[in-house]
Amino acid sequence: MRITLLAVGSRGDTQPYIALGLALQRAGYRVRIAASESFADLINSFGFEFYRLSGDVSAIAHNEDLKQAMSADNPLKIIMGFNTLKNYAYSLQQGLYDACQGSDAIVYHPGATIGHFVAQTLNIPSILATPFPMTPTKDYPALIFYDSVRLGKTFNQMTHILFQQIMWQTSKAPIKMFWKDKFSNVPRNFVNPFSQRQSKNNLTLVACSNYVFNRPQDWSNNVHNTGYWFLDEDDWSPSEELQKFLQAGKPPVYVGFGSLGNPDQATHTTELVVKALEHSGQRGILATGWGGITRLDGMSENILIVESAPHAWLFPKMSVVVHHGGAGTTAAALRAGVPSVVIPHSNDQFAWGKRVYELGVGAKPIPRKKLTAEKLSAAIADALNEKVKAEAIALGEKIQSENGTKVAANLIIDYLEQY
Repeated sequence: MRITLLAVGSRGDTQPYIALGLALQRAGYRVRIAASESFADLINSFGFEFYRLSGDVSAIAHNEDLKQAMSADNPLKIIMGFNTLKNYAYSLQQGLYDACQGSDAIVYHPGATIGHFVAQTLNIPSILATPFPMTPTKDYPALIFYDSVRLGKTFNQMTHILFQQIMWQTSKAPIKMFWKDKFSNVPRNFVNPFSQRQSKNNLTLVACSNYVFNRPQDWSNNVHNTGYWFLDEDDWSPSEELQKFLQAGKPPVYVGFGSLGNPDQATHTTELVVKALEHSGQRGILATGWGGITRLDGMSENILIVESAPHAWLFPKMSVVVHHGGAGTTAAALRAGVPSVVIPHSNDQFAWGKRVYELGVGAKPIPRKKLTAEKLSAAIADALNEKVKAEAIALGEKIQSENGTKVAANLIIDYLEQY
C-alpha cells in the first residue's frame, strides 16, 4: 500500500513529514513524499519515493512579493500576505496533483489542500496532518491571533474558524484555476475542507506536544494531538572545527533565524548579535540559514559561524537557543531542554514566542523590528536564570517521553484498516 505525503514549505515544514514517513515505512508501507526539489537529497537518503515539486524554496528569501507575504507581523498583514501567496500556490498544484496518482492514501499539509480533493476523486482516504493546532476550540485563540487581545472563549473559537477560512482562501483560487484548466469544472463538494475534517469520519493529526498545547476537550474524537514528529539524523557528523569549538569552553548560545533571516540585513543583524553576546559574556554559534547571518571580518574566537547543523544534535549542547520561533525550531529547542529567546519575524512565530514565555522556558520574546543588542543581551541573561533553566529541562524531559511519529503512524494505520 502506497501512502503519499504532501509537504510544502521550508525544511522546517518538511522534516516532520519525513519523520512520519519513516514511521510508516517501518510499518511496511510504501511511502512517497512530494516536496520541493531543494530537499531531494535529504528525502532520497531515507529511501522514499520522491516526487519533486518544482521550485527552490530558498528563492523566497530573494523574491520581493513572497518576502513581503512571509514577513507579516499582525493578523491583517497576514491575511493580505496569504492573498499574495495565491499565485505562488497555483504553480504547485500540478505537481501536487500528479504526486497523488497511484496512491492508496494521501496525507497532506494544510498548505496542500488539493490532496483532499484528489483523494475524493480517486476514492481513497485522505488525512490532514498539520504542524500546528487549527481545529476550532474555546481554550485558546488561533495562532495568528494568539499574541493579540483576549476576548473570551467564543472569540477564541471564532479566531480558529477565521484562520481556517484564511487558509482555505489561499488554496481555493489556485485549486479552482488548476481544476478548471484540467477538467473544465471544479472538484466535487468544493467547499472548505478544514471544516469537514471535524466530522467523525475524517482523521486529523496535529504534530504538537500535549505539554505545549494540551488537547482541548471540545475537539471531536477524530482530531489527535500526537506529540511532535522529530527527524533525528543519526548519521550526521560535525566538522572538526565545530567539535573543537564546543570543547573549548562553556556551552555557547545558538543564534539562527532559519529561512526567515533577511539577507539584505545580514551584516547589521550579525553585528547586533555579536555585540549582544559580548555584552552578556557568552560564546556563540551563529547559523547563516538562508542568509540572515553572515561572516564578518575579524570575528572573535568566541564566535563560530556555521551554515547549519541538525537541531537534535546541536541544541542539547547549547546554553540558550536564540531563534525566530518557527514551529519546528521551537519544538527542537523545547525537546532539548534548553531555554529559548524567540525573535519572531512574522505569522505564527509570535504565538510560539509567547507560548515559550508562558511556559516559563524562555525569555520574553523580542519582535525582530524591535531587536537591539541591549535587548538581546538582557533576554539571554533572563533565559539563563536558574528557574527558567530548570523549567526548560523539566519540559524537555516530558516532550522526550512522547513519541509523536509512532502515535501518528499507528493512528493512520488504524484509520486505513477501518476505511
